[in-house]
Amino acid sequence: MARAWIAVASAEHVRIGRTAGFMQVCHGKGGPLRRTAPGDTVIYYSPSETFRGKDRLQAFTAIGTIVDRSAYQAEMFPGFVPWRRDVEWWPATEVPIRPLLGRLAFTRASNWGYQLRFGLFPIEPDDATLIAVTMQDNVRAQLE
Repeated sequence: MARAWIAVASAEHVRIGRTAGFMQVCHGKGGPLRRTAPGDTVIYYSPSETFRGKDRLQAFTAIGTIVDRSAYQAEMFPGFVPWRRDVEWWPATEVPIRPLLGRLAFTRASNWGYQLRFGLFPIEPDDATLIAVTMQDNVRAQLE
């Protein structure tokens, strides 16, 4: 059965993956990616615009479906060969998390932000649906 995941990365890094059709998490570690499977939904949450940046964004920045290829390594630059998975990204726009906080199951506990430190964690299907609909409604609104 397909699962849904929140992945955490700066918006700058998410855009690189969207453009090239892949995802990476946890500074390129392979272990977290091996927990995912083809058909799973991945939603990126970006706490900031840039890696290690102080420029807070706190938004969902991408959503897509993991495709039928195992995790693999690819050189990004000399000496850095991170693990990735290929993703078919959906049409979507960034959505701030704050308006959704009271409606997402994974944000109900007072310490909900702690799980973001893991870089990749599963979420309930209802949470994935709410985020997806919100991100895609923003696409429709921009087209009108």
